[in-house]
Amino acid sequence: MAIKVGAENKRNVYIAAGLFCVVAYLAVSQLMGGPSTPAPSPVKAPVVARQAPVAVRPAVGATAGPAAKKLPGSGLDPSLHLERLALSESIEYAGDGRNIFSADSAPVRIPDALSGARTTDVAAGPVVPPAPAIPTAPAIDLHYFGYSAARDGKREAFLSHGDDVFEASAGEIVNHRYKVVAVDLHSVQITDLSYNNTQTLPLVGN
Repeated sequence: MAIKVGAENKRNVYIAAGLFCVVAYLAVSQLMGGPSTPAPSPVKAPVVARQAPVAVRPAVGATAGPAAKKLPGSGLDPSLHLERLALSESIEYAGDGRNIFSADSAPVRIPDALSGARTTDVAAGPVVPPAPAIPTAPAIDLHYFGYSAARDGKREAFLSHGDDVFEASAGEIVNHRYKVVAVDLHSVQITDLSYNNTQTLPLVGN
């Protein structure tokens, strides 16, 4: 069955077919590589670097102690008052002693020396060290209260030391310390071996 198309409709069909061909050509051109002239490159936006926040460090010693007291600005007078300075200079020293701030003050009185200076020169000589002290021997703590005599004339002395009684002849040692030197009728000679000192002890009665 054939459809009849009028002259006006044929003209619209021809225009639509032409537009379709143009659109088809453009589509094929885009798919096959695009137009002959290169497309302009896109402009890149500038990159802005972000800066890290800087920490503000307090000054050294800012927190080491208490904060200083802040004085109010009102009430402080920085001007110089000459009349007050003149008033302080007019004050005179009223003490009875020597004024150390004045050259016209009374001089210091130096007391007289009690004795004259030593004028004789001492001849310098070698320093002689003192002689060592010799220990003094104590008295011999023995008592000679009797003796015995043998036929040959040899005598033995009877000596006491506290509650102890000794019988010794010449040359013997008494109490590990005293040596009998000689025995006479009225005395006996004893040597203290600790001090190498010889003493004479008289004969005493009981």
